[in-house]
Amino acid sequence: MRRRAQAPPGGVGVPEDEPPGGEELLEVGSVVRPHGLSGEVVVEFVTNRPERLESGSLLYTSGRELRIRTARWFSGRWLVCFDGVGDLEAAERLRGMPLLALPLSDPEALWVHELIGSAVRSVAGDELGTVRSVLANPASDLLELEGGSLVPVRFVVEHGPKSVVVDVPPGLMD
Repeated sequence: MRRRAQAPPGGVGVPEDEPPGGEELLEVGSVVRPHGLSGEVVVEFVTNRPERLESGSLLYTSGRELRIRTARWFSGRWLVCFDGVGDLEAAERLRGMPLLALPLSDPEALWVHELIGSAVRSVAGDELGTVRSVLANPASDLLELEGGSLVPVRFVVEHGPKSVVVDVPPGLMD
């Protein structure tokens, strides 16, 4: 579960050319810096979906399509080679760029971009608020409601279009 892509100041990050299907792109990571002289880059991913790292996967940045040639785990980060990025200079141009991807289809998954703006109610039917953001937390990601309340995602028992039902223990929302 990760956050919706947002363009940084200056508009860099949202491709100028729409990807096939015109779907909205989601941020899945960013290029930290070049690694070595052959075009490999250090990437910090904010996705827990391994299919994003498979050879041939497409990512987008700054109006450009990037196809992953290889990705490998090294010293706590991912080292990625993209087709067409073959030297230090080309890798350096990617430094700091957000990496965007098309949404994946998984009806069982909770997607941050779908949770934002959803009405939250308890299993008893009480309205608890609207999801303002989803905060990463080691124990369980947290739904941050507009009033400032936090609800661990682990208590979500049902979700649908713009609707979330939670089964929270007594006293959590008091």
